[in-house]
Amino acid sequence: MLAPEIAPGDWDVLVSPWHLNEKIEAFPGIVGAAPITRPSYAGSSELSSLVDRCRDTADAVGGSDRPLLLSGDCLAALGIVTGLQRRYSDLTVVWLDAHGDFNNPAISTSGYLAGMSLAMVTGRAPEVISGPLGLRPVPDERALLIGARDLDDAERDALKVSRVRRAVPDPAAARAALEDAHPSSVYIHLDIDIVDGSDLPAALRWETSAGPSIAAVEDCLAHIVDYSRPIGACMACPWPAERIGEPAVARTMGRLARAMGAVL
Repeated sequence: MLAPEIAPGDWDVLVSPWHLNEKIEAFPGIVGAAPITRPSYAGSSELSSLVDRCRDTADAVGGSDRPLLLSGDCLAALGIVTGLQRRYSDLTVVWLDAHGDFNNPAISTSGYLAGMSLAMVTGRAPEVISGPLGLRPVPDERALLIGARDLDDAERDALKVSRVRRAVPDPAAARAALEDAHPSSVYIHLDIDIVDGSDLPAALRWETSAGPSIAAVEDCLAHIVDYSRPIGACMACPWPAERIGEPAVARTMGRLARAMGAVL
């Protein structure tokens, strides 16, 4: 695996210990990390609470030189992208995930909002969260989806007619896709469920089909970082609350962070 030429401590680590409106009390504590949290997000509705949480994330990211956000869901990406857009005008999103996160309220069979995260980042269903948040849609051509293997039928069709770039979780394929996009400011979104479940220390919230090993994902991340120094990243940690506090889970988070040059 490539060794990223990034000094330890070069990232500002932030923690958002939430899955939707569920605060994850057992979320691993990271020494030196800044928590983004309130006692609760008790808005007038679930959506208003989520907008408030994403706005808090955007504010924290906007005040950070180079943020690495650890979160309990992928919706946190809306906050970090909004915060990064306060300083960078031409953001390229590299999204590593077992899922497409490309549903929207009209096609989703579950209504699960985190499963719409990439769609909302790229301007779809803005009325849900990204519009009130002030997120500027990232053009499809500036979104690279790596490793998505578990897609709903309608979601798959939506991706086909989009201009979102797709790549398999292979270092050479990811690098080739980046070279084709000529990115200037790269944001990495890593959902840990891209890793094959048999290579993770505890079961995730949802079972996924067979995927790449953790070593393969590390290698892919290292090549991305080597090609273009990211200006921000988010690691979504989709373990259930009763498992996420286990030491082996924290070690796995640390291992994947190291592939991006961060020390937890």
